[in-house]
Amino acid sequence: MHVVCEEHLELALDRFVDEYEDAPDVVDLEVTTFSAWEPPATCEQCGRSARYLVV
Repeated sequence: MHVVCEEHLELALDRFVDEYEDAPDVVDLEVTTFSAWEPPATCEQCGRSARYLVV
């Protein structure tokens, strides 16, 4: 799982495919809410606001 900003989405997709050898699901955190989990607020690469969850 990767939580990233828009700038680092492509990098997260590549890393996911390299690790799992499968296509990930991409969730837009601006339009999706979770009832039992709060996603990280910042990008794991740069610290800016997180926009996407790659799972």
